[in-house]
Amino acid sequence: MLEKTKHTFDQAELELLKEGLKRSNKERFEMATRLYKFQQTMSKASITHKPLSIK
Repeated sequence: MLEKTKHTFDQAELELLKEGLKRSNKERFEMATRLYKFQQTMSKASITHKPLSIK
């Protein structure tokens, strides 16, 4: 079971790498920009918890 899962993950990783090679520089730049903006937003985010108020 473990070898089958590892094999599946290896295949998926290779497929992603092949897709990445097909992309143009503009597409790569736009994806990197989106990821950077998302990372900046998440680094500024804070999670707060408010207790449930029962009326």
